[in-house]
Amino acid sequence: MTKVIYPGTFDPITNGHTDLIERAGRLFDEVVVAIAYNPKKSPLLNLDERCQLVATATAHLPNVTVTGFSNLLADFVREQGATVIMRGLRAVSDFEFEFQLADMNRRLAPEVESMFLTPANHLSYISSTLIREIASLGGDVSEFVDPAVQQALRKKFADRPSEDGR
Repeated sequence: MTKVIYPGTFDPITNGHTDLIERAGRLFDEVVVAIAYNPKKSPLLNLDERCQLVATATAHLPNVTVTGFSNLLADFVREQGATVIMRGLRAVSDFEFEFQLADMNRRLAPEVESMFLTPANHLSYISSTLIREIASLGGDVSEFVDPAVQQALRKKFADRPSEDGR
């Protein structure tokens, strides 16, 4: 049985992420979406919220599981018994950083392969950062994220006062 780990912060999960998860689900017996607890990134959504939203967005995929992790990715992959780390590449600008990560992971876990997938063309420009920015300004993100994500973002930003105090 082949198992792939798709790690990330998923703050929030986008349709681009979901596209990659669906495609990985056709390539592997099991896909583990591993959501990183990384307070250095100051995520908008806490780990539980991100796990729940990813689980909701991928509920239609029977071979996908979602879990949070806070340890070294190489150790997490071993704990899960996986043999592949999957990463998404949206643009050439992503490649240099992802290449460095792949090389480091190869050094830390030589038995684990890294694999890169690109999202469908119509999803390649979507990023979690852009989604957060659009949503924070009251924009419509419905074509870029699962309805549950859109609702969570609306609630998150409705609960926050604006910079001018309104």
